[in-house]
Order: sequence, then structure tokens, then C-alpha cells
Amino acid sequence: MSPVRGPDRGFAARHSDGDPLASLSRQIVLAVTGWLLVCAAVGWILTARQTTAMSGMASGLGQIGTGMPVAMAAPVFLAMWVGMMVGMMFPTAVPMVAAHYTVVRRRGQGAFTTVTFVAGYLLAWSMIGVLPLTVLLGFRHLSSSAGQSRWLPTLAGMTVMMAGIYQFSRWKSICLRNCRSPLAFLMRHDFGGGAHAALRTGLSHGAYCLGCCWALMSVLLVVGLMNLIWMVALSLVFLGEKCWRHGQVLPRIIGTGLALLGAVVVIHPPLLHLIASGM
Repeated sequence: MSPVRGPDRGFAARHSDGDPLASLSRQIVLAVTGWLLVCAAVGWILTARQTTAMSGMASGLGQIGTGMPVAMAAPVFLAMWVGMMVGMMFPTAVPMVAAHYTVVRRRGQGAFTTVTFVAGYLLAWSMIGVLPLTVLLGFRHLSSSAGQSRWLPTLAGMTVMMAGIYQFSRWKSICLRNCRSPLAFLMRHDFGGGAHAALRTGLSHGAYCLGCCWALMSVLLVVGLMNLIWMVALSLVFLGEKCWRHGQVLPRIIGTGLALLGAVVVIHPPLLHLIASGM
């Protein structure tokens, strides 16, 4: 299945097989997919290396009391965060980036405009990295005895529960609908031609992507920001939500599972350390 056809059938299905524009679209999708996947692979490699370096450190609520405080400067963390976002989010952006490149190419603009669009998208995710950085710095001030407290698993469980409940919200639906409909999104957020307009469009898309994914990303604050197992799992969920033909049903399935998991953590605190270790 084409990565674009599920979220926005119009992108690939409006043209017949005999239309040269259909062939152009396929070429664009292949080129964009290859470029973004290479960037994502580099992001995953850098993230895996950083995870190895941080092994034994507490980067989530579920690791407090079982790991050392994280000794990481803010610039280092933000660089790591950018690598994480490239690895996790770039594959999901294939339909939108391919649609954007198709539009700007028909306007006679080059690939640089779409690169600027991607830069705007990544900038939105980079700026939000200040929030997990703040939480991570807060972990440093928690003693190891906090891991045996009652409030910490309650906070962790409530965080997971809220992430699950958010999947049923109207805002989640609006943001996901925008992410799943590339051409419709670009028509509503057409700020004109040129790199400046592409940057604004990329920032807008990044904002909707944040609205779609922030709650699930918050689960990493519980299980560990550098928990590769959970990162891979969330990446697959994001990919399915945005690129799978039936991806709109995933939020309710995932939301129900997370809400139940969070409730169990509140009731049975030892489960917190189990899920933080990757189960």
C-alpha cells in the first residue's frame, strides 16, 4: 500500500494509471520516502548510542530509585531530543512531505522549499523538547527513597491514564484528521510560495502533529525517555495512525489500553518498574 493512499486517497487516486502526473507522484513518494527513512535511520542510530551511554540512569518516573540521576547538560539533551524526533516522526511525515513537494513542484519551485517545510516541522518538535528537559532535570532532585513511595506510582499511573483518555478527545481527532489528509491540510494552510511560507506551513503541521502525539509521548516520562522498546512501540502507533488506511481506529484501541494500564499501576504500584523495564 502506498504510504500516501491510506491517509489521503485523493493524493494517489485522483490520477489514473495513464496520467503522467500519477507516475510523477509515485516518483516523488519514493524519493521522499527514501530521504526521510535515511534521516530516520541516522536518528535511531544516534538515539541507540545515547541510550547505551545513559544505561543505568533514571530518565522516567518508573526508574526512580533503581537508577542514578541523569547527568546531562541541556544542550546535550536537546540534541538527543532532536535525534529522537527525527527517528520517531520522520517516517510518519512521508505522506505530508510528498504532498508538499508535489504541490511546490507544480508551482515551479525546487526541493529546497520542501526541505524548509521539513525544517519547520522539526523546529516545532525541537521547541517542545524544553518540557521533557524540565521534567528530566526535576528527576535529579528526587531521592532514591521516592521510588518506594506511594505518590510516585500514583502520579505515573495518572499520567498514563490521562494519555489514554486524551485519545478520545475532540482535539486528538481534529489533529489526527489534519495529519491524515495531506492535500486538504496544504490547501487550508497555503501561505503562498517561497521558503518563508514553507517554514510557516511546516510549523503549522508540526503543531498539529504535536496535538496528535504529545499525550502518547508523555508516556516516555513514565517509562523512560530513552526506553527504546517503548520508543519503537510508540513510533509504530504514530505510523499506523497517520499512514494506515484504518488508522483512525487506533486511538480508541490504544487509549483504552493505556487508561487500563494506568489504573492498574495506581492500584498495583510494583507494575510501574515492570513496564519501565520494557516488560
